[in-house]
Amino acid sequence: MLQVRVLGSAAGGGFPQWNSAGPGCLRARAGDPAAKRRTQTSLAVSADGARWALLNAAPELGAQIAATRALHPLPAPGRIRHSPIAAVLLTGGEVDTIAGLLTLRERHPFAIHAAPQTLGVLDANPIFRALAPAIVPRRPMVLDAPFPVTDAEGAPLGLVAEAFAVPGKVPLFAERDGAPGFADEGETIGLALRAEGEQATLLFIPGCAAMTPALRARIDAADTVFFDGTLYADDEMIRAGAGPKTGARMGHMSLVGPQGTLAAFRGLKPRRRILIHLNNTNPVLLADSPERAHVEAEGWEVAEDGMELTLHDEHRPAAAG
Repeated sequence: MLQVRVLGSAAGGGFPQWNSAGPGCLRARAGDPAAKRRTQTSLAVSADGARWALLNAAPELGAQIAATRALHPLPAPGRIRHSPIAAVLLTGGEVDTIAGLLTLRERHPFAIHAAPQTLGVLDANPIFRALAPAIVPRRPMVLDAPFPVTDAEGAPLGLVAEAFAVPGKVPLFAERDGAPGFADEGETIGLALRAEGEQATLLFIPGCAAMTPALRARIDAADTVFFDGTLYADDEMIRAGAGPKTGARMGHMSLVGPQGTLAAFRGLKPRRRILIHLNNTNPVLLADSPERAHVEAEGWEVAEDGMELTLHDEHRPAAAG
């Protein structure tokens, strides 16, 4: 059985974003129950409920751990330092994906699993030397090849993961001369995870610039999909006065439109489809908005911090024949 905890569900900046006076952020800041606060995107997954792997390390990771009982340290005779966190898997090298690693720098052993491009980002920035490789080993993920998720000592956690490239872009700080740096060779990846010995599969795809035939096939075979829900409409930030970029320029599909996520998922068969990585301008963050009603009518859920779910083979429909 795969246990999943949503630690954070917002895009970069969180919700409300610290410097936003947009209508949604104003409602969230005022405590409106229809505009729930959200931290930046990260999941925790476990096969046994005792040892956990994080999917991305958001800047608010310390607060996310504090809010999640399953990730609290447990006392034992002769020790006061402990953590159930045994591994971190990264989907890219953006600030809101890797900054939380520095929260885990207190000489706690865990393994970092990431694509070589993302490990290169960590290697190039000396601040990440605070995570000494002798204590926190960095393990490259080979794309399209299932592997056991392991801890710092190489012991398996009962989780099987597979990384796969999705259309995306290099991190914002790695763009050159204003060029968007679109890439699809591992700079942005998705993750497939399942409990060892089971087939029910979780897909975690918090950033995606376009749907491809290979990605459609993966989604169609999955049990549950967390998918990039950054913007409702491609020009949303421009119309809101929040910035000059479209969703496409930032490397994200929008939800609506002929090439949008809602259209791309029609006819696909995951048991649950959940929007995550939601930008503060996205009206689906508001439980009473017509846009929220629209995505729910299309069969989507909207991720919230603290959301819990489990995946196991009993959820999967019996094979035909």
